[in-house]
Amino acid sequence: MSLFRKAERAFVALNGWVVIACLVAMSGVVFTNVALRYLTNNSIPWADEVARYLMIWMTFLGAGLVLRQGGHVAITNLQEALPTRVQIALRAALVLLLAGFFAYMVWVGQEYMTRMGRQLTPATRISYWYIYLAMPVGFALLIVHLALIAPRLILSGRHAGDDDDGEAGMTGGQLG
Repeated sequence: MSLFRKAERAFVALNGWVVIACLVAMSGVVFTNVALRYLTNNSIPWADEVARYLMIWMTFLGAGLVLRQGGHVAITNLQEALPTRVQIALRAALVLLLAGFFAYMVWVGQEYMTRMGRQLTPATRISYWYIYLAMPVGFALLIVHLALIAPRLILSGRHAGDDDDGEAGMTGGQLG
């Protein structure tokens, strides 16, 4: 296996483990809060807030992993009806369009993060900068994931999760 493939696998694995850590932390906070509420009639004042922010981070960090697997909604009827060369050109245009949109959203997220970062969260009293940082980080990760799968996606229309015959992967989210 090439060094590039090893680095890509390490990147994907790290991204996945961070998403899992967010899910575990969020579940732990919510479970602990519910258990305390029923057992002691008291709850953790910051639990809902922390769980919400962990879900935000988990969503933005996980979007690139879902993109790799083809799990986002896609309508493929038009693409499949076109000749092969036109399909490739259409997929290339879509990849460029997505990359441009993701880059724009990194900028928008950074701007929003900078503007809103002066405010503090109600319960934990941390800067909203840390919460809104999820947006530019998540969209930057989307750019990296898209760049890593772009050649295969453009040329064959298959995602990283597709097996050799192109039938596997997370195609359940696709329409068409």
